[in-house]
Amino acid sequence: MEDDDLVEMYRSESLKSINNEAENRLNSSIPMKERIRLRSLSLIQLIKENKSHVDLIPALLERLGPVRAALDGHGGGIIINNSEIVEGRLLNLILTLNGSCIACGAAPGTLIGIKEDLENDSEIMSVFFDTELLETFDDLSKEFLVTQTNILFKST
Repeated sequence: MEDDDLVEMYRSESLKSINNEAENRLNSSIPMKERIRLRSLSLIQLIKENKSHVDLIPALLERLGPVRAALDGHGGGIIINNSEIVEGRLLNLILTLNGSCIACGAAPGTLIGIKEDLENDSEIMSVFFDTELLETFDDLSKEFLVTQTNILFKST
């Protein structure tokens, strides 16, 4: 077996394990029936009805993959600072983190996971993070986020 094949096999098995553990953690804290209900809700419709709709953040969180379990498990969360409906069918979101995510050293990875997961949703065109959030990072993390990721920051 070649080294590249072994690395790929390890990566694949690790990813499967992480996804399974994340699902198990979420399923132990949120009933599957509720998770299915939240996934079925239209984010655009919730925003049109009321930007502070009680189901909006839970429905947004339900669109996340394994990063959701990390947010929940570490006392973090997401706040929608701004939303824009484009062409009546797509969302542009400006988000920030709250809770213990703000002081966490893994927050840059969390931002990457949130952006990738949400931009895979059919209702979401783009995800930005509030520039004020960028100011909560140390200089090294700021430089990494700005130069080495596709994370974009916007003011609200």
